[in-house]
Formats: sequence, C-alpha cells, structure tokens
Amino acid sequence: MPSEVFADGWFMGVWTRRFLYEYPTRVRLVGVHFKPWGMSPFIDMPATELRDRWVPVDAVWQRSVDRIRNQVGDLASATETLRVVEEELRSRLAEAPSRGLGLVQHTGRRLETSHGAIPVGALAEAAGVSGNHLATQFKSHVGVTPKRVARIYRFARLILSVDALRPVDWPDLAHTAGYFDRAHFTREFKDFTGHTPTEYLALRRRLPADPGFPPDSGPMPAD
Repeated sequence: MPSEVFADGWFMGVWTRRFLYEYPTRVRLVGVHFKPWGMSPFIDMPATELRDRWVPVDAVWQRSVDRIRNQVGDLASATETLRVVEEELRSRLAEAPSRGLGLVQHTGRRLETSHGAIPVGALAEAAGVSGNHLATQFKSHVGVTPKRVARIYRFARLILSVDALRPVDWPDLAHTAGYFDRAHFTREFKDFTGHTPTEYLALRRRLPADPGFPPDSGPMPAD
C-alpha cells in the first residue's frame, strides 16, 4: 500500500491486511486501543467506513483535535494527557447502545474467550439469529464479519505463544491454535505477518521486543 504521513490525531478501524508503520526519532504518542466492537459507541458512522483506513480525528469528531491539543499542551504529564482523552471519550459516548451492539458484544466475547474456535454458525444459532443477520451487525459495529474476527483471535493465540528465545515447534503451536492444515496455516501466517514462520522467527530473534511485549493478555484490550 502507498506510504502516508500522519500528524495530529487519527482513528484506525479494523485492518484485514498487514501494514508497516514507522515513527520519527522522537515522538509523543497517546492512544486508545479498543476491542473490535469497542469503538462503535463513540462514533456516529458504520465501522465499515474505518476498515483498512487511517482517518483524521476531525473527520469523525468534528473540531476536536485543537481542543484536545490546547488542553494537553506540550508539558502535560502522561496522567493528565490520559485524563483529557478520557473526558473526550466520555463526552462522545452514546447515551443508548445502538441496535445490534449487545448481540455483537456477546458473540464477540465468546469468540475472544474461545480464541476464535467456536463456529460462527453455532454462535448465530445460540443467539437465535441467522448467520446473515449476525454478519450484518458485525460489519456495522466492527467493520468485518464474525468469521474474520475469529481468524484474528485464532492467529493472535498462536503468535502470542511464540517464544523467540526457545526452539519453536510450529506444527504443535498451529495445532493448539486450531490450524489442522499446514498449507492453510502457512497462508494465514503470511497474510497476517507478511513472512513465513521461519522468516518471522528470524526477524524476532534479530529484533527482540521490549520486555512485556507483546502483552501477555493478548492483543485485544480488557473491557
């Protein structure tokens, strides 16, 4: 994808393809990491409009960046900066959940706790809705289908179980994460990372992550 330069603030929806981002030498960055369905109560647009996109904050929250910047200033502490961002989020929170959000939250949490292992058809049946209805609600509130969310959680389980400092048994990790076809596993791995498992492991060993990253609890934040 073409390169872009971002300043000020932006929203990023769910991505269905890999991307690479780089920071300048010195940067001050404050952000909020939502669960796949967590952004929906704070924005007045279908989540599909943010999928695979970086969108300036003012395109979603009109005339908000300058106000946030003026409150934060250049010398505010991290605690004060987070307080300002939290107040902005609270002011944007919808008074009532939008239609279908409860369904998405419930089924999404089941996908999360099962690491994407529950079939989407079983989720729809348990919720008493059709598969098409469930997919429509996920697209509206998450930006992608529940099947895509399941893929993300399944791969997240695998990638977070990789200890680059030790020998890696890829077939065992893949089986534990629910991949029973080696060719499918290899395709998924390259779709998500841009590398084969061997290339990825070599990269991790050459560029070790900071202690505690990736987070032990997984790539999705807590409620």
